[in-house]
Amino acid sequence: MTTTPRTWASGETPTGSTFNTEVRDQFNSMFDAWTPYTPTWSGATTNPVIGNGVLLGRYMKWGRTCQVRIDISMGSTTTYGSGGWSLSLPAAAHGSGAQLGLAHAFQSQRNAGQFNVSPGASVGLVFFPNSGTPANLAWASSAVPLTWASGGRLTVEMTYETAT
Repeated sequence: MTTTPRTWASGETPTGSTFNTEVRDQFNSMFDAWTPYTPTWSGATTNPVIGNGVLLGRYMKWGRTCQVRIDISMGSTTTYGSGGWSLSLPAAAHGSGAQLGLAHAFQSQRNAGQFNVSPGASVGLVFFPNSGTPANLAWASSAVPLTWASGGRLTVEMTYETAT
């Protein structure tokens, strides 16, 4: 519900209606339910297909700050595509500075990773440490950070600055 606050005139007395709109409703918007959205899950070469898995996204936006959560639960008919994965955001990122969030992979093991959003991007890329020394980051895919199968789960969470 966030809207641009009005400009008040010197000496103006607010009415109950304007006070409710300008103060109460703005404040209440911080306690609204999160907004669901369906992220697009893409592969650099061939796109994954969720099949009978579950792909959910939710976000809360205050001004130009957006908190987003994405959850992918792999099903028995999920296919994983080829090439590194990207996930769409509910709003494009601000045009300066890369922004980082958290990623978590779980199947037979748990892996902590990063969600990276480039300046002005409308998608983020998922990365996990590889097994080399040093453990550089590798782009998440059908076999990174693990060989995905039914029951696997990928979650992403981040707070980022939006373009608008």
